[in-house]
Amino acid sequence: MAHILVVDDDDLVAELASEILISAGHACGFVSTAEEARKLLQWRRPDLLLLDENLPGERGSGFLRALRHSPDFYDLPVIMFTSVDGEADERRSYHAGAQDYIRKPVHPKVLVWRVNTILRSRSERPKHRQLEQWAEFQLHHHREGQVRKVYL
Repeated sequence: MAHILVVDDDDLVAELASEILISAGHACGFVSTAEEARKLLQWRRPDLLLLDENLPGERGSGFLRALRHSPDFYDLPVIMFTSVDGEADERRSYHAGAQDYIRKPVHPKVLVWRVNTILRSRSERPKHRQLEQWAEFQLHHHREGQVRKVYL
């Protein structure tokens, strides 16, 4: 079971996506603005974020770029979940750091399959650490006499 946050300005779409993902065995909730998402992210880190491009006050791709520059959320998996269908918009989303791009409307089975694919691809990776914690871990767990390498 993964914890998934849907950020979409259309409450009906967000609720429907949440219900589909809950039926698939995930814990899911939704908010309708980037500001609400920021507040929720301070409280709990989800395993995955479904993010709409057209949010009131801030575009989803801008919010995604801010996440990628954050030491707490640089590695949070994000799927753009949007009705924006331009090829340039999709490229921009991938460039900003999205793992996938799903156009609405989407069939429920396709949504679950794409979400599960991203979650499976991330399951083998180590759990999230803040950048400072990861660097500290690497500095203290190296063999004497070897060149010290720090990977971020």
